[in-house]
Amino acid sequence: MAIVKEFMDFLKKYQVIGLAVAVIIGGAATALVSALVKDIVMPIIAVLTPGGEWQKAVLPVGPVNFAIGDLVSALINFIIIAFVVFMIVKMIMKEDATQKR
Repeated sequence: MAIVKEFMDFLKKYQVIGLAVAVIIGGAATALVSALVKDIVMPIIAVLTPGGEWQKAVLPVGPVNFAIGDLVSALINFIIIAFVVFMIVKMIMKEDATQKR
């Protein structure tokens, strides 16, 4: 039984449960923002770019074709997700700062 108590102390000390919940919520938020980017933002960008299929664009360098459109798509997706996470953290930290006073 000592190992169970030690394990429970470990969970409490390092807030493992809170971390697990944050990872699960983060995964769900990532899926949500990815869907927003894929289904809302990318079609708008496709309309504004010549050819419309910019996500399938390749950059041929000799015998190698670099999927530059896919890279740009992933970069836009990352920037939007990072911005959303930044805004959430900023709101949480603002509330935390007001509670400390």
